[in-house]
Amino acid sequence: MSLLRVLLAIIFPPLAVADKGCGSFLIVFILTGCGWIPGVISALIILNKED
Repeated sequence: MSLLRVLLAIIFPPLAVADKGCGSFLIVFILTGCGWIPGVISALIILNKED
């Protein structure tokens, strides 16, 4: 997990996981729409799991 990805996950979570697949992007996008914090948490989990 690079520093740039972490900052992107905090600022705009769906953009941070855009290259991880359509499913990950959609999940993070929906969670970000429900609330910013769930989107950030899910993006960080996906980024941490994939690396």
